[in-house]
Amino acid sequence: MRVDEFDFDLPQERIALRPVRPRDAAKMLHVQGSSMTDATVRDLPRLLNPGDCLVFNDTRVIPAQLEGVKLGSQARIGATLHKRIDLRRWQAFVRNAKRLREGDVVHFGAGVMAGVESKADDGSIVFDFQGDEPVEILLDRAGTMPLPPYIASKREIDEADREDYQTRFAQKDGAVAAPTASLHFTDRLMAELGEAGIEHAMLTLHVGAGTFLPVKADDTNDHQMHAEWGRIDAETADRLNAIRARGNRVIAVGTTVLRLIESAAGDDDIIRPFEGDTSIFITPGYRFKGIDGLMTNFHLPRSTLFMLVSALMGLDVMKAVYAHAIANEYRFYSYGDSSLLLPGERDQLI
Repeated sequence: MRVDEFDFDLPQERIALRPVRPRDAAKMLHVQGSSMTDATVRDLPRLLNPGDCLVFNDTRVIPAQLEGVKLGSQARIGATLHKRIDLRRWQAFVRNAKRLREGDVVHFGAGVMAGVESKADDGSIVFDFQGDEPVEILLDRAGTMPLPPYIASKREIDEADREDYQTRFAQKDGAVAAPTASLHFTDRLMAELGEAGIEHAMLTLHVGAGTFLPVKADDTNDHQMHAEWGRIDAETADRLNAIRARGNRVIAVGTTVLRLIESAAGDDDIIRPFEGDTSIFITPGYRFKGIDGLMTNFHLPRSTLFMLVSALMGLDVMKAVYAHAIANEYRFYSYGDSSLLLPGERDQLI
């Protein structure tokens, strides 16, 4: 499909620069098939059925934004770590990358230095961090939270973001972007969901900086997704299959969860244990195999995430949903409001 089919006009004032407080007070547009109802995140317990299961991503965002200087010069280098390779090496998207060559060393401050091991065809760079301390400790010293460009370009990153840009489920270090659909959940809301008989499960997908990259191709067939590492253990896979087998729904909380479940699901609609990289790219025409609905924030025009929700609900429906959200002053993107997308019967997820 042509990428411009997924374009829409978004007023800049609809972009949220801070989250609402309390977090579960955010608006939520409930979309069932093609019908829309305005709600809030606090309404979630009454909008789902007892026995349904919300699936969360337990990845934890690391302070992966680094600013430094190339040793031996005054060249300023900005790096956003994208994907862990091993204990000391990370792939990164780099500002001013043309100033770096293999063997160069960048000082990122606070005694943190990394050598340029290699440069990839996509412009990313593999850094090898010096020393014996775990890279996560180095990042705590020298890094800042990697807020999305549409927020970071409008205000300074501050200490509040270290808490605001982390979900209550965050346990496993490795993400450089938050699974933002989960940011709306509070202890109070989780208790209310439990009282309503709604279950929850966990998986891990370390979100990479590639999630912020624009689609530069004119046709979706020509876009290459960046790989991200994820894991679904056997116990979770079996549990999700059992939930669906008894007639309840598996609701992905966020596109990261949806993409990992779909990477693990076979053509027989069975979710299997999964551990490794996924670069799944979901566009209209895709047949969903492992999920029955999605809770997600509102996404950028022409983005892979808007393509994904259009695959789930239909492009015409999602254009109407987004037009309604804009007209009714919903807040967009990472710190914005939410939507609950339920396409209907399972055989309609095609």
